[in-house]
Amino acid sequence: QVQLVESGGGLVQAGGSLRLSCAASGRASGTYAMGWFRQAPGKERELLAAISWSGSVTYYLESVKGRFTISRDNAKNTVYLQMNSLKSDDTAVYFCAASRQIATMTIANNWGQGTQVTVSS
Repeated sequence: QVQLVESGGGLVQAGGSLRLSCAASGRASGTYAMGWFRQAPGKERELLAAISWSGSVTYYLESVKGRFTISRDNAKNTVYLQMNSLKSDDTAVYFCAASRQIATMTIANNWGQGTQVTVSS
């Protein structure tokens, strides 16, 4: 089991940037692929980005490509989501998740508690 704690959310103006962090702990946490999801009110949770345990493979939802960047620092057991050019539509609760591989991220069993991101227009 992997424990995940997100941080870095907050209120930002449209066009601004935020960097989310997700600290992982637990047995073999550094060997998991990691992903970032978000869920807006009344909408389903969606996978935004994912990264393999080595960092060599990444996945992005089409709508965030070029604006969001996922990265990880395995020495710190932390994964990041750099979000630029934020829009009001990006307002949501953001979650990180851990799974054995990117392909199974949508059925991950390890989740953080979420961090709120609010983008004001």
